[in-house]
Amino acid sequence: MKLVFLEIDTLGNDVDLSIFDEFGEVIKYNKSEPDKDTKRASKADVIIVNKIPMNETTLYKADSLKLICITGTGTNIVDFAYTNKRKIAVANVKGYSTHSVVQHTFALLFYLYEKLNYYDNFVKSGDYVRSDIFSHFDIKFSEIHGKTWGIIGLGEIGREVAKIAKTFGCHIIYYSTSGKNTNLDYEQVNFNTLLSASDIISIHAPLNPGTENLIDERAFRKMKKSAVLLNLGRGPIVKEEALANALNNNQIAAAGLDVIKVEPMLPDNPLLRIQDSAKLIITPHIAWATVEARRRCIQEVYENIKAYLNGEERNIVR
Repeated sequence: MKLVFLEIDTLGNDVDLSIFDEFGEVIKYNKSEPDKDTKRASKADVIIVNKIPMNETTLYKADSLKLICITGTGTNIVDFAYTNKRKIAVANVKGYSTHSVVQHTFALLFYLYEKLNYYDNFVKSGDYVRSDIFSHFDIKFSEIHGKTWGIIGLGEIGREVAKIAKTFGCHIIYYSTSGKNTNLDYEQVNFNTLLSASDIISIHAPLNPGTENLIDERAFRKMKKSAVLLNLGRGPIVKEEALANALNNNQIAAAGLDVIKVEPMLPDNPLLRIQDSAKLIITPHIAWATVEARRRCIQEVYENIKAYLNGEERNIVR
């Protein structure tokens, strides 16, 4: 067996990949090089990949390929018509990052909601040393207790966010982007109601034709001026030019993003124009990437390969 990791940089340099040695020869490449990816894949029995397209262009020379393991949940990189025709199995990983993404959701919220950038700078600038009172509250902030938290996409991550937000005293409402999700624990509302009623909106939905540009100019016009938007789903769900305008025009109070339309960020992204950290914080797609989550991800890939070799269909997607 020959296992080929096509982009180990997407996993971090602190994860141990030695567990895969038991399967055979393991070849590791740091990152995608489009002019070399096809050759690198050509002799693999198993490919471990994250973002590189798995299609005929990449795989036509991979005569021995039996299994593609994706180090993530999304499978949009795979041309299933081609892999199914070739009888190449595809396995993803699920649930490994839930705790990590939920934690990051609240990290983004509290950074914005409690104006932490301002108060951190107030102390570090020396202004607190020069203060004549023990406290300082020139920039006002509020409790989330009693606020309405609207969730777009009440899957596993959305449900965990809802559970924790409820313990903070939030009223939870949600919008099902597929229309198929019915959860009796929380109030289901239509999209327009979620936009107009929510003090906090967090996105945990997948990207598909129904969610692309879901949050656009019309959506921002329906939100509260005090609303905070959090996107932990997929970048293209939020129309970035519309978000930049909404923030600049004070249509909403703030936004926290861990995903953007094109990653890494392009130099002409309109959100780069907003340098006010009280209004916008963007993290570089790290919500999933705690040490523990990345270790779980590797373990899940290992279990997928082991199961496949034992004739089991663990996490196989078609």
